[in-house]
Amino acid sequence: MAIPLYMDVHIPQAITNQLRRRDVDVLTAFEDESHELPDDQLLLRATQLNRVIFTQDIRFRVLAETWQVEEKQFSGLIFGHQLGGTIGQFVTDLELIAKASEINEWMNTVAYIPFK
Repeated sequence: MAIPLYMDVHIPQAITNQLRRRDVDVLTAFEDESHELPDDQLLLRATQLNRVIFTQDIRFRVLAETWQVEEKQFSGLIFGHQLGGTIGQFVTDLELIAKASEINEWMNTVAYIPFK
C-alpha cells in the first residue's frame, strides 16, 4: 500500500504536481492550512494525519533527528537539500518511496534523497 506524503511549506509546487500526476497521495501544508505552524507542530500534524513529511529545511531535519534521539514519535521525515538534486530526481525518489514502502516502516525515520 502506498504511503501518503505531506509537503513542507517550502517545497516547489512542481514536485507536488508531478507526484500527483503519478498517482501519489500528496497533501501540502498550505492545503492543510498549517503553513504557519512551527516545525515541531508541523511534524506532529503530519503524524496525526499518518503522513510522511518531505522537507528541504535543514533545521526541520535536525528537529526530526533530535526527536529520534529523544524517542519522540513521528511518522517519518524525508529530507532533500535544495541544492542536492533536481526536481525530477526528487519526484522519482519520492514516488519510489511512496509506492514501495509502508507507513509503519517510516515511524521515527529520517531519510535523505536524492538516492545516488
